[in-house]
Amino acid sequence: MEVVLGIAAVVFLLYICSDIAVRRAEKKYPPSGSFVEVDGIRLHYQDEGEGRPVVLLHGGVLWGGDFKEVMTLAAKQGYRALAFDRPGYGYSERLPSRNMSPRDQARLLHGALRKLGIERPIVVAHSWSGVLALTYALDYPEDVSGLVTVGGGMYRDNYPAADGDGLSRLVTMPILGSLLLHTLLVPFAYLASRSMMHATFTPERVPEAYGRAVRALWFRPGQFRANREDVLQFAPACDEISSRYGEVAAPVVIAAGEADPFPTLVHSTWLHRDLPHSRLILYPGVGHMIPQLHPELVMESIQALTEMESQEMASGDESGFGS
Repeated sequence: MEVVLGIAAVVFLLYICSDIAVRRAEKKYPPSGSFVEVDGIRLHYQDEGEGRPVVLLHGGVLWGGDFKEVMTLAAKQGYRALAFDRPGYGYSERLPSRNMSPRDQARLLHGALRKLGIERPIVVAHSWSGVLALTYALDYPEDVSGLVTVGGGMYRDNYPAADGDGLSRLVTMPILGSLLLHTLLVPFAYLASRSMMHATFTPERVPEAYGRAVRALWFRPGQFRANREDVLQFAPACDEISSRYGEVAAPVVIAAGEADPFPTLVHSTWLHRDLPHSRLILYPGVGHMIPQLHPELVMESIQALTEMESQEMASGDESGFGS
């Protein structure tokens, strides 16, 4: 009995410490944007500038703030930039009852944009959100004017967790997963975050401020679970829609870093093969975290999209790409 009570005391202490750490993190990094509610779920987004709308979708690590510098550049260049925290990340809510597929997330994004009065935006997607952006373009073809993938993941093949992921399965278990997330995740974060960030940014540097934000926010129980659910959802989503990528009618720019340690370079070349009207841009010496380290390259990719549109108009086909 004493052993059981001792274990219970340790678990309780870890739970309290985790809760305190999360509260401190959210106090240090409070929401800085606005909220829009769709189907009872509040989504947090940041909105900057005026002009043609550009919707920015972050990958699997942090939040819409990944595009902070991109938004500033976009606003200066005459765009209205909106960066959303995807469901479960940052300060956006997520359905607790089931996993949210890219199609579910696309539906929420579409509803949010309609509520905000955003019509036919350019959708820019980093990393995991590559499959989300393509799902959006296929499900709502009349409501997107163009796509830009930046180090995007779009196919099952070569995806590290294509056949499952032990950690993801563990932490998404109904009871045990929740217990682990609320007791051991915070100490695990301090032990593993440095090496995880190094692997994500290699061969480039990890910005100190970004590393601190990741340790504070990415390892919150709700956000970490959302990320692991997304890891498990990625391959099935690709299985469902990758054969239809050729149906995307909007112009597409596919950008990737040639030094990306992840298979997004391969995925980008495959997507270019499947989309004859797309443009492929490879950045020498650039790794995976392009929005954080190279915001100017994101804007360069957006500019390449507008040039594609201008060329198409000049050719006399005013009906658009893929007609």
